[in-house]
Amino acid sequence: QVQLVESGGGLVHPGGSLTLSCLASGFNLDSFAVAWFRQAPGKEREGLLCLTTNGITVYSQDSANGRFTISRDSAANIAFLRMDRLEPEDTAIYYCAKKPFNVCGVKNDLWGQGTQVTVSS
Repeated sequence: QVQLVESGGGLVHPGGSLTLSCLASGFNLDSFAVAWFRQAPGKEREGLLCLTTNGITVYSQDSANGRFTISRDSAANIAFLRMDRLEPEDTAIYYCAKKPFNVCGVKNDLWGQGTQVTVSS
């Protein structure tokens, strides 16, 4: 079955760190671009970072500031989103998504179910 499953969300204090995982099944994640998105309550879904075999595309200012980083474990077929210096404004559902090709500038063709991240003291 072709699917993406996110994990690693939870409650974290402001200033803390969290690493989200995105496990791919049914296909080789290395053959496609993979991206992370988030949707905060009452807001539209926002793109964060996208990873191909050639590099990383930054979608959001938070990612550009270096608070978020994207990586991939090819052997395990998992993509990661590392988030540092978390703020309450980072509270959202975080999604990973797959592109149909090894490029970031196209629509996603597969989404995970999302994982909740809550930043609160």
